[in-house]
Amino acid sequence: MSQKMLILVDGKLDIFTAKTAVSLIRYRPGEVVAVLDRAHAGQDLEAIVGIGHGIPIVASVEESLAHNPDTFVIGVAPPGGQLPDAWAKYIRHAIEAKMNIVSGLHTYLSDRPEFAELAALHGVQVQDIRKTTEDFGVGMARAASTAARRILTVGTDCNLGKKLTALEITGSLRSQDKDAVFLPTGQTGIMIAGWGIAIDSILSDYVSGASEKMVLDHADAEFLVAEGQGALMNPSYSGVTLGLMHGVLPHDMILCHAPQRTTIRHLSIPMPPLAEHIQLHEAVMKPLFPSKVVGIALNCFGMAEDEIQRAVEAAESETGLPATDCVRFGAAKLVQALLDRIQDPIES
Repeated sequence: MSQKMLILVDGKLDIFTAKTAVSLIRYRPGEVVAVLDRAHAGQDLEAIVGIGHGIPIVASVEESLAHNPDTFVIGVAPPGGQLPDAWAKYIRHAIEAKMNIVSGLHTYLSDRPEFAELAALHGVQVQDIRKTTEDFGVGMARAASTAARRILTVGTDCNLGKKLTALEITGSLRSQDKDAVFLPTGQTGIMIAGWGIAIDSILSDYVSGASEKMVLDHADAEFLVAEGQGALMNPSYSGVTLGLMHGVLPHDMILCHAPQRTTIRHLSIPMPPLAEHIQLHEAVMKPLFPSKVVGIALNCFGMAEDEIQRAVEAAESETGLPATDCVRFGAAKLVQALLDRIQDPIES
């Protein structure tokens, strides 16, 4: 069902920090009626994040009511997924304005009496995207038995476009009349697709089992394109990455990278070369399944056009693989690499 979303970013309006907000603006633009951000109220949203033409930035819930929102979405994923104290007032005001609440935080808003009781009083719902009551077993490498061609986006770091790349690849495959299913594994992917499992909310023993179940549940599809999470070389979130790799057992991996990033995010660890990332991911997979990195997806946000072209050429020169920026050039080059590999019995 279509919604009229007011998205909270609260001073965090950039493509990396407010990735939930930016993704909803990109993939569900007709349903976003306003963005709440006191720091940028009245400014041009498109000029700030490159998309969202005509969507207003407002300073309060009250100001947003002129645009008739019916759903209040937490559009930022803070470190650790906890609810900042300052956001509670926005949530209360939204509930009092009879908006449903959608949150991807690790803090479950529906478990907090102040929100649950107020929501019941005003007849609205509080939905925690990461909350699940489903039981998952451990991974048992069963994905390898499925006929579907399994693709996983992985990254040189966190927060650089794994979801977007997976969505663009899925869309490009569908444009060629391929039966492609996007497997959402994070809160934003779930908000876009309307289903999925927030893998980072699953107990660590069951991450591979949960992602394996997604594959098995859609095993009849021609292509399964799984949204990656975390990064093997980022010590903060590497566990969920490995669990996804072992659960999905991808035939093919697309390595996502931000060429302007010289260190691992939030750390002083130097960013290793692309070749080292490729070797690591393939070596990790080799004992279980002969997965290959077949293309490079670059996130070139903020770079000049000539810099972008040089970055694409440099990635292709270093790795010998096709590279592109899916936002600027689309995913066709990556999809062609995926289709070519199916035709090559040696590589497949």
